[in-house]
Amino acid sequence: MSVDHYVTVASPLRHEVEISRSRFIACLSRVSDENEAREQITTLRHEFHDARHLPSAFVLGPSRGEQRTSDDGEPAGTSGVPILHALNNHICPTGRAELSDVLAVVVRYFGGIKLGAGGLARAYGRTVSEALHRAPLVEHIRRAVIEAHLPTTTAGRDESALRAGGLDVLSTQWHGAECVLDIACGPGSVDASIARIAALTAGRARSVPAAYRWVEQAL
Repeated sequence: MSVDHYVTVASPLRHEVEISRSRFIACLSRVSDENEAREQITTLRHEFHDARHLPSAFVLGPSRGEQRTSDDGEPAGTSGVPILHALNNHICPTGRAELSDVLAVVVRYFGGIKLGAGGLARAYGRTVSEALHRAPLVEHIRRAVIEAHLPTTTAGRDESALRAGGLDVLSTQWHGAECVLDIACGPGSVDASIARIAALTAGRARSVPAAYRWVEQAL
C-alpha cells in the first residue's frame, strides 16, 4: 500500500516533568534511520551520565513499519512501550499525527518515592505526550512531479497563468529556447493536472510525469 504522508518533529525539543519528586526529561528528535537513532541515544547517555535510566522508543519510515522500544533497566513494559504509545497516538490539529522518523528518549532521575509499575508507565507516557504538544511538527507529503516544457517566448506569461490557476510550481529552469517548470500534484491527479496545464497554457506546454518527491510543510 502506498503511503502519501506522515508527520515528524521539525527540530529537537526537551520537556521536563516532576512527578512524586522524580524528574522526567523527554528528549524528542528527528531521525532518518536506526543507526542515527542509536547514535543519539548514546549521545544522550553521555550527556546524562548520572541518570540511571534512559528508556526510549522510535518510529521510522513513511509506512511507520519500523518501531523499537527499550526499557533500559526499568521494569518490563513500564517505559519503552508507554513512550511508543504516546508517539503512536499523538493528536495534532489535523487529527492523528501518524508520527514517524522520530525518536523519544526520557531521562529519569529518581526522587526517592517509588511510583510502582502503573505509576511509571503513566509518568513516561505523560512526559512524552506533553513534549509532543509543545514540539513544532512538519508534515511530509508524497507528491507527483510533472515537468512542463514551455517555449521561452511565452514562459513568463504561462507560469503566471499556472500559478494563478492553482498549480503548485516548485521550480523553474531555463534551457536554451525552452523553459521547464516542475509542478507538484497529488499522486492520483497526474492526468487531471496535465490536462489543466494544457488548458491554462493554450496547449503550449509539453507535460511529462517525472518522479515522486516528499514535500515538507509546517503543521
